[in-house]
Amino acid sequence: MTRMSRSTPSRTVEIISAERYVQAESPRWDGRDGGLGWIDMATGAFHRGRLDGGMVVPTTATIVGRQIGAPVPLAERGAGWAVAVDQGLVHVGDDGVVSPIAVGIASGDDYMNDGGADPLGRFWVGSQSMPRDPHCSLWSFDADGVATERLGGVTVSNGLAFDPTGETLYYIDTLPHRSIEAFDVAPDGALGNRRTVCRVEGGNPDGLAIDLEGMLWVAVWDAAEVRRYSPSGVLLETIELPAKRPTAVALVDRLLVITTASIGLPDPTDADGALLGVEVEVGGAPAFPWRGVPPRVLSSALA
Repeated sequence: MTRMSRSTPSRTVEIISAERYVQAESPRWDGRDGGLGWIDMATGAFHRGRLDGGMVVPTTATIVGRQIGAPVPLAERGAGWAVAVDQGLVHVGDDGVVSPIAVGIASGDDYMNDGGADPLGRFWVGSQSMPRDPHCSLWSFDADGVATERLGGVTVSNGLAFDPTGETLYYIDTLPHRSIEAFDVAPDGALGNRRTVCRVEGGNPDGLAIDLEGMLWVAVWDAAEVRRYSPSGVLLETIELPAKRPTAVALVDRLLVITTASIGLPDPTDADGALLGVEVEVGGAPAFPWRGVPPRVLSSALA
């Protein structure tokens, strides 16, 4: 049972994109230039944009693969992004060129889904499959693009976030328990002390972000809500949304950016598939970057 806390303040939720997406996911605030990256899982596209006058203005869209997962900025300005796609990773340059980084990491019919970098610059990505069976995994990729399996028995690997020290990982394997979990993270990336933060009722927990107070913001698919939890599982706030299927969240300073999906809805509204925004009191930091090597170096090493 989720523990409840104080009543929530009134919020104004705005549509902040002119475009509509089939299944927008994984928004990331890029600390290099203040821009935003996100994906449309249904179309295989990686999108970039910038905030201007309270709206997200798209700047580029790149088709990267059949099954697309989380993007993460690289550490250096102008170095592009890494994107989880199909069964591995690709690099998307600022010029739109897509280059392989790692292939064949996920196995069988599994494919990459959500993820993010930790403070040490490793890129963590989990997988999912259809049908939903608990044989997927969570990996971390080091700077050389080498993958290490950190967790097995996963069904639908979804949102994850690290505290600023990198010593705690908050993680969502959506099915079957609809729970948020926490792990201790050793310096070498090994996970331990697995525990349940809380079970999410009334919908499926999807994307996850952490704010500067260490609280957890969670998009709840099919509940038309974003919820804020404490690390001990207390429900601190619920924000009701005009979109039924929020997928993920990012804190761009004090603007909570919410991606949503229209997929599977018989009568989508103007908000379904849009990017939404709501001002909050406690902001967040830019996404941790992946400190991976350029793809040309990896290509030379693997040739």
